[in-house]
Amino acid sequence: MASSVAKKEAGGAATKERDLYSWAVRQASLLREGRLAEIDAAAIAEEIDDVGEEQYLRLESALRVLMAHLLKWDQQPEARSRSWAITIREQRRRVARQLRKNSGLKARLDEALTEAYEDARDEAARETGLPTRTFPIESPFTFSDLIERSIPWPGEEA
Repeated sequence: MASSVAKKEAGGAATKERDLYSWAVRQASLLREGRLAEIDAAAIAEEIDDVGEEQYLRLESALRVLMAHLLKWDQQPEARSRSWAITIREQRRRVARQLRKNSGLKARLDEALTEAYEDARDEAARETGLPTRTFPIESPFTFSDLIERSIPWPGEEA
């Protein structure tokens, strides 16, 4: 197996594009061995940037789902379900977990909230069948509101 990886590496610089897995394994091995002159530093930096962006996108995705469900919750109280409440709680945990594990994302929280809301508004309109204009153009939610707002189980409303 090691010889086939070496043959692929000897084949040229496009190895990363042809076989990301083998390229990554090879680069990690070179780093561990201290063979820095042989690594593809620019491509490694690009991949590390991509890992960071992936963490941001996971935060944004959880915020989007959370906001879409809260919009639906607010606009269709008659359709509230246990499933919606569970999704809201689950996405809150995902947001909190993502921020806890990646504290650097807090610096991009406002950006994530804005971008997620744009998609959440469209998603809520699509899922409810209501016109997009039903939902505010600007997010009605603060971060605290998203995380702390009480969502009772349907049937248990006071």
